[in-house]
Amino acid sequence: MSELSDWFNSVPIFTRWWLSLTAGLSLLGRFKLLNAYHLILAYEPLIHRFQIWRPFTALFFYPISSATGFHFLINCYFLYNYSMRLETGQYAGRSADYLFMLLFNWLACVIIGLVAEIPLLMDSMVLSVLYVWCQLNKDVIVNFWFGTSFKAMYLPFVLFAFNLIISGGGMMELVGIVVGHVYFFLKYKYPQELGGQEFITTPSILYHYFPNERVMGGFGAVPTRRAGGDPPPRPGGGGGWGGYNWGRGNVLGDR
Repeated sequence: MSELSDWFNSVPIFTRWWLSLTAGLSLLGRFKLLNAYHLILAYEPLIHRFQIWRPFTALFFYPISSATGFHFLINCYFLYNYSMRLETGQYAGRSADYLFMLLFNWLACVIIGLVAEIPLLMDSMVLSVLYVWCQLNKDVIVNFWFGTSFKAMYLPFVLFAFNLIISGGGMMELVGIVVGHVYFFLKYKYPQELGGQEFITTPSILYHYFPNERVMGGFGAVPTRRAGGDPPPRPGGGGGWGGYNWGRGNVLGDR
């Protein structure tokens, strides 16, 4: 129990809460302690009956059964693995920015879910976070089932195709890819690579509750900014190593 507690406390805060609420709410529904119908996203009870909890519970609840149990475990693995990588990597020391990314993706998933009548948001939300990580680490080699390996930038589309072939689904994965791409394009690609305006900025109130922290990294670690400071380095961007402009420099011996 001590080792389990140490592991649990070592998981970064938002990944920890996301995984815990997903497991807890799904198990409560599995043992019928909660009515699954009241946990899913549905337009009529949300709008006309003012059941405002549904967008939240639809994110964390997943119906576990003998047919869906394995898929639920795979989702939990991707949630834990890639959410933690983002929270301790690109967003290390910037909890407010990571929380705002989760809120942006969640709100986009809710809107699309209401329009497309998608009752559960777990698949789409996990894929949206995975997509952002894959785009920020597009050249990293990832391993997949059956001994295959490829660049991270292709992983979301492989998961989409795999689910399309195996279960005939893929709609929720496609929604996650679209949501993740919208966030990545507006937050990183358009303002940093195309020179456009930055449309996504973290509200100041989130910095009040989750102030940025200085991360003391080892060799090769890119320092993170404090609240109100310069924007984070561009992922793989130009202007020098890690997105910084170090200047032209001089050849050794020149004056």
